[in-house]
Amino acid sequence: MTHMPDTAMVLAAGLGTRMRPLTDQTPKPLIEVAGKPLIDYALDRFAAAGVAKAVVNVHHLAEQIEAHLATRSEPQIIFSDERDLLLETGGGLKKARTHFGNRPIFCTNTDAIILDATGPEACGLLADAWDETRMDALLLLIPSELTSGYVGKGDFEQDEEGRLAFRQGDHAPFVFTGLQLISPALIDEGPEGPFSTKILWERAAGRGRLFGARMDGFWMHVGDADGLAAAEARLKETAD
Repeated sequence: MTHMPDTAMVLAAGLGTRMRPLTDQTPKPLIEVAGKPLIDYALDRFAAAGVAKAVVNVHHLAEQIEAHLATRSEPQIIFSDERDLLLETGGGLKKARTHFGNRPIFCTNTDAIILDATGPEACGLLADAWDETRMDALLLLIPSELTSGYVGKGDFEQDEEGRLAFRQGDHAPFVFTGLQLISPALIDEGPEGPFSTKILWERAAGRGRLFGARMDGFWMHVGDADGLAAAEARLKETAD
């Protein structure tokens, strides 16, 4: 890619049910890890990478997220309001589609924190690997052993050219970190109403246009109380 994408989508509308009772009064994107709200880990990364505009969808306790982000100047925040109907990940992207233009955009959820290794940071890694002639979506992956708070069996297998296939057996070597580059043209293919981004990935994979880029740092999934505690411990360890 010649230039870093200038637009990102932050998926912040979820209910955070696995983080209850914390999320009964506080939306999950505002849960603090090491004194910093989860959503700011994502937005600070985008700002540092030069992303100018971030679309943030809101639903659960939306007013708190809007108030928290009101003072941010970088990136510029645009809200996509899902108070009336929660649209899931893919539906959230499609509702916000008018803000994206035609260049690929970053998209991330807010229940994870990425620690970069000594190489390129995560956004730069994706931007450097993007090839619009071959890709509809490029997912940031990490080996499952370089994670905390993750109890799954892996998400993807990858061939020598970087193409992805969904896990077929009991285990797959790579976990999706939540950060991706995605073509707005692929988003246009989604149905109306609520749907998962997985529907878009399946379409891309069927054409051989779903790819992954592997990172070598560390990924902390903050989806429940155990994941929160593990992330707090890891960040304290890296700070000492």
